[in-house]
Amino acid sequence: MTIEEIRERKRELGYSIDELVRLSGVPRGTLQKVLSGATRSPRRQTLERLAAVLDRPDRSGYPACIAPGEDQAAVFHDAAASYGSGAEADSPLGNKEQGEYTLEDYLALPDDKRYELIDGVLYEMSSPTSNHQEIAGYLYYRLMSCAEDHHMPCRPYIAPLDVQLDKDNRTIVQPDVIICCDPGMNIGPRLFGAPDFLAEVLSPSTKRRDLYLKLGKYRNAGVREYWILDPDKQTVIVYRFCDDDAIDFYSFDDDIPVAVSQGLCTVNFSNLKQWLI
Repeated sequence: MTIEEIRERKRELGYSIDELVRLSGVPRGTLQKVLSGATRSPRRQTLERLAAVLDRPDRSGYPACIAPGEDQAAVFHDAAASYGSGAEADSPLGNKEQGEYTLEDYLALPDDKRYELIDGVLYEMSSPTSNHQEIAGYLYYRLMSCAEDHHMPCRPYIAPLDVQLDKDNRTIVQPDVIICCDPGMNIGPRLFGAPDFLAEVLSPSTKRRDLYLKLGKYRNAGVREYWILDPDKQTVIVYRFCDDDAIDFYSFDDDIPVAVSQGLCTVNFSNLKQWLI
């Protein structure tokens, strides 16, 4: 986004200075200088942080992080209708309405389709693209290589693998890449509880859910680090919930530190770019 586009989107969406500071993490003084034109060449990271907030159709349901105890159903009231093939899964088990499904229902679903269950709502998952698989596979490879090189107790995993995120019977997710540092969470059929690290690769059918709904779910469940990888923009947003909800923005050319590795692992996607289409 250019500075003029940032100003225009701020006006269109009706954001106050305070809201943009809170959601983007850009300091107030820096933001005021950018909007006033006093800073003619803002840092790329500043523009990317503002774009992450402003580059979307509307401002409904977008807290940067949901506070513990906040009503997620109210915040993400329209998330279900924009996932999968373009519509929510229409009663795949026949008798229940969305919001009423449980782990028992999830396990009874047919094997020829993939679903996720979030707060009793079933979401049908469409097939991933080649770019999606390239990025997720490369991230998993780099994380596994680092874990083995340094004899780390943490174990990377790659989708599809069920994660019973909230340790209840209403939510089962399949993040693209996972790091779990507690061997006791692996109960065989699934991981039970919140892993230390989760990553999602954006696609048109999952973008809204990964950016908004899962962001809040992962934070509230106790995930320590969450990466959102955008194949189109070739960027990575890193949320470090274990570090006062810090947010960092990277390109595929950057060396991206993995916070849960305690400084042992970094990932750079520059060698992968030639294979993306």
